[in-house]
Formats: sequence, C-alpha cells, structure tokens
Amino acid sequence: MGKRTSIIRTLRDIAFDLSDAPHPDLASMGREVGRVLHGRTAELAEMLGPLRERRRGFERWMLAERSRPPVSVLVMAWPPGYSTPVHDHGGLWGLEATIAGALEVESFEKDDVDHSLRSTGRTWLGPGDATWFDASESHTHRCRNLSRHETALTLHVYGGDLAQYLAYEQPGPSKHWIARPRQSIIAGRLTA
Repeated sequence: MGKRTSIIRTLRDIAFDLSDAPHPDLASMGREVGRVLHGRTAELAEMLGPLRERRRGFERWMLAERSRPPVSVLVMAWPPGYSTPVHDHGGLWGLEATIAGALEVESFEKDDVDHSLRSTGRTWLGPGDATWFDASESHTHRCRNLSRHETALTLHVYGGDLAQYLAYEQPGPSKHWIARPRQSIIAGRLTA
C-alpha cells in the first residue's frame, strides 16, 4: 500500500505546495498534477477502482484539507452520463483534473445585472488533463461525464472549503437564471 499511497500523497503535496500564495499559479499546478497523472494514470485508476465500481451516483471524497492558507483536495466519482447543474464555486479558485474517463466542462460568465449566463466555451478533459478558474463571483460552469458506460474520476483542488455554492436553473426560454443555494456532500475520506 505504501507505493499506492505515495501517488495520492504526491498529488496532495503538489496541491499544498503550489497553493501557498493568495493567488496561486494554477497553470503550474495543472502542469504538475498532469505530469503525475499522465505518468501514473493506470496505477491511480486501479487504486481508486472501488470508487468507479460503487455505482452510488455522483460522489465527492475528501482527500486532504488545510486551513492556512485554505485548500481542499477532493476526488469525485461521476456516473455514466452524469451532468452537474450550472454552478459556481462560492468565489473560490479551483483546479480540476481527470484521473480516469473523460469530462466536458462548459464555462459560463454570470451577469448580475440581468441574471443571465453566457456560455464562454467548452473544454474536454481526458486522463491527466486539467482546467482551472480564478477566484471569482462571476465564473460558473457545468461538467459532464462523456461516457455512457463508465464512471469517470477527477481530482479537484479548491482555495478553501466548498461547503456551499449556487446552482443555476433556467425555468423557461428567457435568458433569466435562478440561483439556488446548495450544500456539498462529502461521501467519505480517502487517506493520503
């Protein structure tokens, strides 16, 4: 188990080491996380295989957290075809990297004046690929597991505890979106 744990520990250490500044260099963090994931994707996917086999829906697993400066590192399991609602991150910065499977991330820009959201593009992530966003009240996105048959796994690093966030619904054909508060539910803890 020592070798397996070291992969998780390495990812945790990268997240902690590269998030010591108030505005961390997320591109550098993405490159370092990607380097580890590209080199050891099969090993990590095997280690986290039980999360892919659980079939209990979308789950968030806490890998590590630190209070000063605040950082949380999570692994998320995405059932086949699962899509999140459009959501924000409570003003936190974040990085998302794919461990196994493939994810589509559609980003939106929020306009607080007319309560509209405008799609600003899509990113597709395969194993070892990462995307990130700065701390902002206006950034929102929607993520989707591209597989119809396999559970995807992703690594997430946030500049704090993402306990609460807003999810957005569009009740009709207008541009107006309604924000609804949500709570992050943690399924359990993984050991680093």
